[in-house]
Amino acid sequence: MINEVQHIVYKVRDVAPYINWPYFDYAWGVGSKGVDERRKIRKDASALLDELDGSYQTHALFGIFVANSDGDDLLLGEVRIPMLRQQRPSRKGQPCLCLADFVRPLASGKQDEVGVFATTVDSALEHDFSGSDPYRKMLVQTVADRLAEATAEKMHQEVRIRYWGYAPDERLSIQQLHIEAFQGIRPAVGYPSLPDTSINFILSDLLDMKQVGIRLTESGMMTPHASVCGFMFAHPKARYFDLGKIGEDQLRDYARRRGVPVELMRRFLANSLLKNS
Repeated sequence: MINEVQHIVYKVRDVAPYINWPYFDYAWGVGSKGVDERRKIRKDASALLDELDGSYQTHALFGIFVANSDGDDLLLGEVRIPMLRQQRPSRKGQPCLCLADFVRPLASGKQDEVGVFATTVDSALEHDFSGSDPYRKMLVQTVADRLAEATAEKMHQEVRIRYWGYAPDERLSIQQLHIEAFQGIRPAVGYPSLPDTSINFILSDLLDMKQVGIRLTESGMMTPHASVCGFMFAHPKARYFDLGKIGEDQLRDYARRRGVPVELMRRFLANSLLKNS
């Protein structure tokens, strides 16, 4: 178990193989159609990666914390982080899931572990190309976004095999990593099971994100834009899920557990609320 936050610095060439290119294509709106256009953009992106290598780096912060669950709350040492639960199950007959379900309950008397992470690119990367033409600016931004995600992929692999070490014999290809064939999950803040961006403030305190240049806006959004943060769960049955739309009852319960005024929490969860909430 890691008792302190780790900071890994990667060269661009080391994380580039972990890039999930279909997501890059999606950002450009060139999926199965526009083969020639997709080929050109990917060629330009590959040239840009070669250009960035040696001048810029990516960063990963992570810590493995003693953890338990207490109802729908996640306990990381002395820090209590309320989670949200699905209003409706993903499929009929299945339970409504909460990320806290994948951690040993406090009542069990046994401790568990949960990982927390943040990844980003050098903060100068986005600024240094701000004067470029629109195409090059977008190319830099979309490549930077993919590098931050690729850094999370590589970091998570190293955590599973070495640092946390719960899967020391894992031997997966990049393609297998992209289809999440590994044990455990890595839900990021802002994604379907974890839509509340104000969680970033808690994670920033745990990891001291400022040390790698990550700053938070009032809404909890990260800058540089090419940044990702979230949790790592090792439970063999942990899986991703879509929280769906939550009602007024869960909104008020969640705000109470977070110790945040309901109307403020309503702003953070605006896109996850039922229309009449």
